[in-house]
Amino acid sequence: MSDERPARQATAAPTAADPQKRQLIARRTKILTAIVLILLALGAARTVISRMSNTRALEAGTTERAKQYVKTTAPKPGDTGQTLSLPGTLQGFVQSPINARASGYLKKWYRDIGSKVAKGELLAEIETPEIDQQLSQAIAARQQAAASLDLARSTVERWESLRKKDAVSQQELDERRSANTQAVANLAAADANVERLRQLEGFKRILAPFAGVITRRNVDVGDLIDAGSSGGRALFQLAQTDPLRVYVNVPQAYSQMIKQGQKVTVTQAELRGRAFEGEIARTAGAIDTATRTMQVEVLLPNRDNALLPGAFVQVSLPLAASGTYSIPTNALMIRGDGIRIAIVEGAGSVRLKPVRVGRNYGEAVEILEGVSGSEQIVLNPPDSMTDGDKVTVAAASEAAGKAAK
Repeated sequence: MSDERPARQATAAPTAADPQKRQLIARRTKILTAIVLILLALGAARTVISRMSNTRALEAGTTERAKQYVKTTAPKPGDTGQTLSLPGTLQGFVQSPINARASGYLKKWYRDIGSKVAKGELLAEIETPEIDQQLSQAIAARQQAAASLDLARSTVERWESLRKKDAVSQQELDERRSANTQAVANLAAADANVERLRQLEGFKRILAPFAGVITRRNVDVGDLIDAGSSGGRALFQLAQTDPLRVYVNVPQAYSQMIKQGQKVTVTQAELRGRAFEGEIARTAGAIDTATRTMQVEVLLPNRDNALLPGAFVQVSLPLAASGTYSIPTNALMIRGDGIRIAIVEGAGSVRLKPVRVGRNYGEAVEILEGVSGSEQIVLNPPDSMTDGDKVTVAAASEAAGKAAK
């Protein structure tokens, strides 16, 4: 009996504690459910708030992107003149090929390329055996003419004395006088021929016609020399390097602004940091119909011989101010009805205005009519831009940022 009682008590004790456990479990379950519901509510609220914020941001971004940002500029007055840069080629102030006047063989040359020579300096000598023989023959012919003249003169004197005695007729005396006159003419012709051959023989010595530099030598000792410039080759090329000439072709649009005596600047790419000042010596005074340009000659001092004839240079011609306005080239709108510019007015409205274009300066263009100087001109206007479009003027950095976005 004593063993059965504790067993019953042990069995009855857990049965009484079960409702308490169930209540505890139910309470905990409710707490967990409430926590989960609270967390779900917070997550839902966060999602709703995030979606509302994203919606507002999307609407703001859409509105921002719907705006058309443009960059504007103002016309620049032409109070300062433009500079026109044109290519040119240096030439000697005087340059000439030196040809032989007498035919023969080159005996010797005394000056080579790069030599500075003075006017009248001996450059070369030519052997002319044919001319020497012709001169000897002409001298002999001259002596024959002189002997004939002496004979004719003495004959006339004798016949004149005989005529006084009426020993000969007047006809015979006239014939003797005519022979004397013919002998005088023959002697004069012989003298002229001798002088011609002596001058021609003097061309055996090739002399410098002016002071300058030998830029080319085309012959050597023993070469056959042909007289003249048509069939024969030039013996030397001589150029005067101080001063130099530069010829440039100025477009027709700028021809009226070029004046004689105007100062110009000449630069050469190989001579960096150096600029040479020249002066417009003369202009052609006419437009070439083939190229629509006017030739201009620039006189350029070259005292230190830093510039070489034949070199390629750039000539900068300062142009006088035209009194007009200029705008960037990328502000023009080429339409079928003419050239337009887009102007931003007070309320951000666009108005297309026709203009008349003048000279083109490369990055800028001259406007002859259509601007007053106070306009806000749109840069790089799109082709779809029309009158009445709404735009927002932005600075350069802001416009670049909007374009990147």
